[in-house]
Amino acid sequence: MMNPLELIEKYYPLDGKTYPILVNHGRLVANKCFSIAKNKPDLGIDLEFIEQAAMLHDIGICFTNSPKIGCYGSNIYICHGYLGSELLLKEGYPKLALVCERHTGTGISKEEIERRKLPLPHRDMIPISIEEQLICFADKFFSKSKPYKEKSIEEIRNSLAKFGHESVGRFDAWCKVFL
Repeated sequence: MMNPLELIEKYYPLDGKTYPILVNHGRLVANKCFSIAKNKPDLGIDLEFIEQAAMLHDIGICFTNSPKIGCYGSNIYICHGYLGSELLLKEGYPKLALVCERHTGTGISKEEIERRKLPLPHRDMIPISIEEQLICFADKFFSKSKPYKEKSIEEIRNSLAKFGHESVGRFDAWCKVFL
């Protein structure tokens, strides 16, 4: 089994500000995923994959300009998903790369990228596999700036509303599947 911490340590100094933020956030998302998977065994969720993907879904934040979490890259935060995907592809983990690329918001369609003129590759970045969907869903409950406060369903819905009805609709559909 690939150890996600070894890969994180390759890109994030242990004594840096970002390492504990990234690892703690990944652990919270993983624990939320495990809790859901335990209550929904019929979904057949791959727990080993969930462990790795939850820990690595935000590995691309180091390429963004997000000083509050110790990141001083040249890209805006919305780019962290596809940049993390490129990093994981380079490292030889294509399935994990898909989770990085598809977890932002509730996923972002090519049409939305083009309509909003987002600085992202023009392709669909929407979670497909049950594991991708679960990580994307669980990620919405935790912020890196307030790591130990789990958001309520209403807080998440209100936050997603600014991105349109599609985002809220995907989240609501996941609530029916996962809760």
